[in-house]
Amino acid sequence: MSRIKILAVVLMMMTAPAAFGQKATSPTTGFPPNYGKKAQKEVSRPKLVVGMVVDQMRWDFLYRYYDRYTNDGFKRLVNEGFSCENTLIPYTPTITACGHTCAYTGSVPAIHGIIGNNWYSRVLNRSVYCTEDTMAVAVGGSDAAGRMSPRNMLTTTITDELRLATNFRSKVVGVAIKDRGAILPAGHSATAAYWFDGTTGNFMTSNYYMTSLPAWAQAFNRLGLPAKYLSQPWNTLYPIETYKQSTADDKPYEGRFRGQQNSAFPHELAGTMGNSFGLLSSTPFGNTFTLEFAKQALEGHELGKGPVTDFLAVSLSSPDYVGHQHGPNSIEIEDTYLRLDKDLGEFFKYLDRKIGKGNWLFFITADHGVAHVPGFLEENRLPNGLWDDAAMMKSLNAAVEKELGYKKAIVSSYNYQFTLDIDGLEKAGKLDAVKKLILKEALKTPGIANAVDLQQLGSATLSEPQKSMMTNGFNAQRSGDIMVILQPGWLDGGKTGTTHGLWNPYDAHIPLVWMGWGVKPGKTNRTTHMTDIAPTIGAMLRIQMPSGNVGHVIEEVTK
Repeated sequence: MSRIKILAVVLMMMTAPAAFGQKATSPTTGFPPNYGKKAQKEVSRPKLVVGMVVDQMRWDFLYRYYDRYTNDGFKRLVNEGFSCENTLIPYTPTITACGHTCAYTGSVPAIHGIIGNNWYSRVLNRSVYCTEDTMAVAVGGSDAAGRMSPRNMLTTTITDELRLATNFRSKVVGVAIKDRGAILPAGHSATAAYWFDGTTGNFMTSNYYMTSLPAWAQAFNRLGLPAKYLSQPWNTLYPIETYKQSTADDKPYEGRFRGQQNSAFPHELAGTMGNSFGLLSSTPFGNTFTLEFAKQALEGHELGKGPVTDFLAVSLSSPDYVGHQHGPNSIEIEDTYLRLDKDLGEFFKYLDRKIGKGNWLFFITADHGVAHVPGFLEENRLPNGLWDDAAMMKSLNAAVEKELGYKKAIVSSYNYQFTLDIDGLEKAGKLDAVKKLILKEALKTPGIANAVDLQQLGSATLSEPQKSMMTNGFNAQRSGDIMVILQPGWLDGGKTGTTHGLWNPYDAHIPLVWMGWGVKPGKTNRTTHMTDIAPTIGAMLRIQMPSGNVGHVIEEVTK
């Protein structure tokens, strides 16, 4: 190459360095533009993440009472936050323990193993409770209420991953009235988890976490707040005639408090407590009580005060108790959410003061929705009905015994699933014949839309999303053998109150709103899933997603 060509190449590299893989330089100094400036020393993260699961909150409750909400609670969430308006649960059954686990693991029951609040164990030949732990010992409460831990959960949570990412310097605390609402979100490696003991009226824990309650928790328990809340009647927050989004006050299909002659306000609580404080759970004051303890836990554990991000996982259990008893169209539910709105407003102000506005990341979701009370649907000429799993199990066993001569082919019924005596049926050479007969007879039962052999889900003729939801909910080691699908509007329950657990939108469509650190206000109507919560937190905090994660990052939250 001639000297002239070499000089031309050198001049080209000086004027267009980017084309040769070099950093751009300043035309005046010859140095890169950022030369001499301080590089970012650490990854930006919030001081505190607060996750909140409202037990049994339907998505439409964000807007059903919107005009009555204050500016500081749900309205602040919707206006300052980012709302994923079409968030769905991607599995069935849609039950409390599954929902709390899914939100924090980014996984589904097929993988994380929490397939219901209870399930039948073939190994133990008995019912298993989701957070039971025979090795655990009660701390600060009654014996039976304290034999709890997260050991039945098979995967990590996003709270576990935060602990791992910071070499366990991050503190993680779970708080709820229900033990499962505190334990499962907090994860395996939690600093602490606290739940309510209805027998003593105290918040308690187990020796999985600590050997004695902290002094601040003992001091809180000594305040005796449950007795104070229950010493006065539950009346409506506002004049009862203003509750236009609800049915009439006294309905025969609403459950009653013990000793009351009807379901109308005011609800006298003091005389219905018996020997337990558990009644608090069935009132909106349970939310207030939980948030008061959450504040004390935040201060007691000094969350948000250290050099790394901490996590407070709160579950508000009372809306589930109120909803089961009265139904989603009751004045009781409307009053519960109007009171919760005020509680949330105070809680957000508290976080602003203690952690600093812009320093905390918050999300709110639900573990499941809820169906309307069948009596309410009947009253308004909408499809409905009641299904009795115990009666159906008895009927199917009778049919099997009559046709095939085998007694008690079905050994249990949980989560809309029947568990068969597999070993006995295989030994007798009757397993296939029994399954075929049960599937045939099940379709004769009123309210049953379909029945499926869970071992043959891949070849089952089912519409979506039923098929994928059932697949995601099926755990080969813990689930039953035959699952029934109810007709829309039908539920497993009695003459009063309601429940949840099915694939239908009223049970599977949940709220998901983000607010605070790193969140851009707005909303999306594209379909997102409960499984997307954990990986989105992971992406925002720049930490690993949980070990069984199947969800996807919701990118719009920060864009």
